[in-house]
Amino acid sequence: MSNDPQREEKLAALPTSPGVYLMKDAHGDVLYVGKAAILRSRVRSYFQSPDNFHRRTQALVLEIADFEVIQTATESEAFLLEDSLIKRYQPRFNVRLRDDKRYPYLKITDEAFPRVRIVRRRYPDGTRYFGPYTNAKAMRATLKLAQKLFPIRSCSLDLPLKTPRRPCLNYHIGRCSGPCAELITQAEYGQLIDQAAMLFDGRISGLMTRLEKAMRAAAVSERFERAAHLRDQHHALQRSLESQSVVLSDQTDRDVIGLASEEDRACVLLFAVRDGRLVGRQTFFLRAPEDTANSEILDAFITQYYANASSIPREILAPFNADHQDALSQWMSDLRGRKVEIKVPQRGEKRSLVAMACENAKFALKQDQKQTALRKETSSALIELVDSLGLNGFPQRIEAFDISNTQGEEATGSMVVFENGRPRRDAYRHFKVHLSGKPDDYAMMKEVVRRRFRRGLAELANPTIARGKFSDLPDLVLIDGGKGQLKVAVDVLQELNIEGMDVIGLAKREEEVFKPGGSQSIRLPMESEALLLLRRIRDEAHRFAITYHRRLRSARSLSSVLDDIAGIGPKRKSALMKTFGSVDRLAQATPEDVALSAGIPQALASRILSHLKDPSRDAAAPFSP
Repeated sequence: MSNDPQREEKLAALPTSPGVYLMKDAHGDVLYVGKAAILRSRVRSYFQSPDNFHRRTQALVLEIADFEVIQTATESEAFLLEDSLIKRYQPRFNVRLRDDKRYPYLKITDEAFPRVRIVRRRYPDGTRYFGPYTNAKAMRATLKLAQKLFPIRSCSLDLPLKTPRRPCLNYHIGRCSGPCAELITQAEYGQLIDQAAMLFDGRISGLMTRLEKAMRAAAVSERFERAAHLRDQHHALQRSLESQSVVLSDQTDRDVIGLASEEDRACVLLFAVRDGRLVGRQTFFLRAPEDTANSEILDAFITQYYANASSIPREILAPFNADHQDALSQWMSDLRGRKVEIKVPQRGEKRSLVAMACENAKFALKQDQKQTALRKETSSALIELVDSLGLNGFPQRIEAFDISNTQGEEATGSMVVFENGRPRRDAYRHFKVHLSGKPDDYAMMKEVVRRRFRRGLAELANPTIARGKFSDLPDLVLIDGGKGQLKVAVDVLQELNIEGMDVIGLAKREEEVFKPGGSQSIRLPMESEALLLLRRIRDEAHRFAITYHRRLRSARSLSSVLDDIAGIGPKRKSALMKTFGSVDRLAQATPEDVALSAGIPQALASRILSHLKDPSRDAAAPFSP
């Protein structure tokens, strides 16, 4: 602050109530947000002798020019306000969850016939939330299982309708219970919602017990179709339960926290244990100023995570005590409405589980460090690429093309996509080349490139397509090949009036780079990061092309073999090819599997397998797929 008298006057006026304080620099930027049970004592401590402070606090105090306090009615309110202000200001002296994105939740809507939605924010609106989920893929898998077991509607109709309507396709395939057609009562639908909620909360054992009771009741009342449906649900949950490890002998719900830190980063790994079983794990990365004690990191994580958690278990197991541990326990008890304990186990199975969580956190932190280093290397490789090849712009999106064929047969093309130097596999595309006649690599490459960009331009011109499979155009096109392959790609772009896009070719033999119009190739140093990145992308395109080519070749071989067997018509042939895909996979199947997959008599299935294992057929085969 500008002078000591002004500071002392402000310090003297500090309240003794709980609340939050904000430390600011000379520009008014927030340096640090903290909470306190007694604001006067906590804030004044920053302006005492700094000899007892650790280095981070000393550095903070040197930059403090002003402070602000916000009183709260209770210490629990201070925890929530602190979390909100940290998210808002992102102070550099605070420990904070690293990911700026909001983790998703599953929300059960407050309607007569509720839906399950994926949302990014949790509001105090009285509805049920589950999460947050750091692994969106695992969350969607859980949601998919719930929709399969419990036919909850996914439509946006305002139910109940005044006039019932015919149920949609989802009802007929078992993905909806048909509330729009009044095929289920509100009470019965509510039971489905409760069962889905138990699944989202990881209470599979309790859910199975409930289904067993309902199954017996249905059987007693001779509702056998209902009992069979409940039995199938029970079996599906049993398979899910078998995949979950039994980690603790008692049935207490608890979260297990493991923590690892190094320099300015930390990782927290959280195991969710419900009914003694490990039902989920989540990994969080935090930014922590150097010299931050692990106890402070743990305090910050617990505050920021549980302020937004949809549920809080009865017990938290931690590797060591957190700062303000008693206050944290009381705050979480207030949020939960029942007692919550934070414990540091010293021995036994609980201690072993905490140690396992810490080891997993250490591994995740090291993997994250490697990924960070890789991103830095990739960024420098892209910059080197621009400088070495004189590209028109930064190649944020690179698309590479390759062709694979066997003497012109089953010719395929591949397109792989790298964004910011990293593969984006959901954008990879296969092309089945339609050319016939003599093998012509140039013509095949031309067809694939033309189809890719013609489709992209069509999607961009269509106002009804928000974002198509090909509408994102690349900054750089990488062609696997030399001058000839490069020329046909350039010709396609000119034909389609696409200008300003960089195109290069990479020849395998000498790893030479070719640019349009250049009379000489460009030879990058073999150890250069730019060339290593180009080779990695080119090799990925080759792998993707040849994998698809081999799959088509295997299917063609299987198709040819099946043509020689009496009793295999087009439908049965199609079913067998779709299920097995290759001669080898079909030959390894049992007669029962073959009969079931194609809907054919077991005698015919046995005859198919005997034909495949006939030595004379192998001797006559031109190649083995």
